[in-house]
Amino acid sequence: MALWIQAQQLQGDALHQMQALYGQHFPIEVRHYFAQWIESQPWDAIDLEKQQEEFKAKRLLDSLIQELQRKAEHQMGEDGFLLKIKLSHYASQLKSTYDPCPMELVRCIKHILYTEQRLVQEASNVSTSGGGLMDGTPQKYQQINQVFEELRVMTQDTENDLRKLQHSQEYFIIHPACCCREASLQSRKATLEAWLTREANTLQEYRQDLAEKQQRTLALLRKQQTVIVDDELIQWKRRQQLAGNGGPSEGSLDILQSWCEKLADMIWQNRQQIRRVEHLTQQLPIPGPTEELLKDLNATVTDIISALVTSTFIIEKQPPQVLKTQTKFATTVRLLVGGKLNVHMNPPQVKATIINEQQAKALLKNESTRNDSSGEILNNNCVMEYHQATGTLSAHFRNMSLKRIKRSDRRGAESVTEEKFTVLFESQFSVGGNELVFHVKTLSLPVVVIVHGSQDNNATATVLWDNAFSEPVSTDIGLLHIGQGIWTIVMSPKHV
Repeated sequence: MALWIQAQQLQGDALHQMQALYGQHFPIEVRHYFAQWIESQPWDAIDLEKQQEEFKAKRLLDSLIQELQRKAEHQMGEDGFLLKIKLSHYASQLKSTYDPCPMELVRCIKHILYTEQRLVQEASNVSTSGGGLMDGTPQKYQQINQVFEELRVMTQDTENDLRKLQHSQEYFIIHPACCCREASLQSRKATLEAWLTREANTLQEYRQDLAEKQQRTLALLRKQQTVIVDDELIQWKRRQQLAGNGGPSEGSLDILQSWCEKLADMIWQNRQQIRRVEHLTQQLPIPGPTEELLKDLNATVTDIISALVTSTFIIEKQPPQVLKTQTKFATTVRLLVGGKLNVHMNPPQVKATIINEQQAKALLKNESTRNDSSGEILNNNCVMEYHQATGTLSAHFRNMSLKRIKRSDRRGAESVTEEKFTVLFESQFSVGGNELVFHVKTLSLPVVVIVHGSQDNNATATVLWDNAFSEPVSTDIGLLHIGQGIWTIVMSPKHV
């Protein structure tokens, strides 16, 4: 059965997710009327990282526009008049949007087809084939989605409580002012003081209850984040490493990105709620344990968002693990929560540096490396680009080249093809209007540097062995600047 026919049978949230794929960048009417043509084209045969394949994308764009124009011309009669106008408009719209960058059309349609296929498979309780997106099952997806629904309800509950607290506090502030206008204030002084004491205690109880609810929400958020980041994302990274040995493809990051974006959204909502409660307590200080609890909540939510941002700065396409000097190579770095946190509004720059094994270990232990490098990479700076159609924020290094390498002193019988390096990617960006400034780093899989082809076999053997048997190590490092303070985050040793 054609994918589009199955996609139209989706229901509930899955249907909404499918509909959200379409918009001005690619109208759903085009998908509907040209479903067979779209699904029969070789979108996957085009490598988005290879600029020389742009002519293939241009050919597909031109063909799609011709299909639209042809169908528009064949619309007859009163019923076909509106469709004729629409199709002609869509042909012009797609041409103006994608003619300057036809590869973006390929990226957009690949994302649409992949997401539709995933939604259909999830709805049918069928595991993803072809190497799988991750080692999970539809049951695991369901569990993760159930926790997200629970978090949504909890966050909405605390939002309602926060509004109730705000309303009660405003009444508490206004009511005595109204009473002051009454001539009989002196005779009611005792009654007013009793009322103030009672209401102050009630407000304190509201604050305490709200803080405890937020504490439970953050605990569940942290637990959900552990499942997604420390389990699912790490499994994806491990599959990426094994794919370098000829294993199945690691699969798309789209599901992981959707989960990470939901996490970012939930965390940020809760952070804003905590900030609003802090504002209310500053507006009307009432001595009690809530102040300390709020400080703990603020620190906790900042820690959670920091860990998420740091761990979702990943290498989507690894550099070659056997790296020859003076040879061009490509790699892609992606920030999974970049779109959701609006990082793309001020696109950050990513810098790549090659470092040796000792420098990498020192970096992971948070020991200063004095910004040392073990070589010089040409074209090692790249600005992250936001792709609206897919919601991805990534940096595509297309023309990097290792100009020179600085080797360490080798001992014993160790050869140059046994010495391992890694490419360090780092970037800095702000979140929430410069409220939080992150300096994030991530390391590539180990690479062996060669200078001529005769070293290739021995270098490949080193890489294959390392991919198969190396111990998992952390690759995500981040510094978070809050005001004058600096927090250092090094992810758990589960990271590959």
